[in-house]
Amino acid sequence: MLLIPAIDLRNGRCVRLLKGDFAAETRYDYEPHELLHRYREIGASWLHVVDLDGAREGTLANRSIAVSLASQRAVKIQLGGGVRSAMVIDDLLRNGVSRVVIGSLAVEKPDEVIGWLKHFGAARICLAFDIRNDDSGMPRVRTRGWTAGGQLSLWQALEPYLPHGLLHVLCTDIDRDGALSGPSLELYREARRRHPQIAWQASGGVRDAADLAALAELGVAAAVSGKALLEERMTLKELRPFLPNA
Repeated sequence: MLLIPAIDLRNGRCVRLLKGDFAAETRYDYEPHELLHRYREIGASWLHVVDLDGAREGTLANRSIAVSLASQRAVKIQLGGGVRSAMVIDDLLRNGVSRVVIGSLAVEKPDEVIGWLKHFGAARICLAFDIRNDDSGMPRVRTRGWTAGGQLSLWQALEPYLPHGLLHVLCTDIDRDGALSGPSLELYREARRRHPQIAWQASGGVRDAADLAALAELGVAAAVSGKALLEERMTLKELRPFLPNA
């Protein structure tokens, strides 16, 4: 399993939200390039960059920073937040981004996104489904920076893509995101059981190396971590098994 450090951008700064709440923001005194250098030094091969302004407003707002991060080749960039058109995807891929993450439109316009999968290739597109469990424990998908949706289950949202070679799926448990409460192992166990052909990326709740080991045991392809890494809750020795360049 690969560990992918996350950099969340809001108004050009590195931040973390608590459970998807834009009013519960923690700002960190790191420049984006400083964090990239830090993660590259510990052996990261990928970074997950989120344009939070874009996710909320529907228009990529931190493009210049993202493209600048992608201009160096030591670490590959996976970028999401506010990607709403093939033109934007093409621009990002041409400017060094290695994989583009599609969130809200993957739920709202699956036919269009399936076209992007076919055009750009499954290796360069990652679908992102942000979920909250309903009262019965069913994972329901949220959109628009976690402010809308909730009707479709995760499994229903995935269904249109299954015949079209979908490879990468990032699934975030909103209620665990930024909370350091441990990942939703039940969610990813069920995801792997239903769709073992997908390279699942687990996001939300990672707090220590034991959580990473538990996710690896489930067979997820990657774990995305923001706050635990920002606050140095794991030692380099603990991280090494999940960082190929360490």
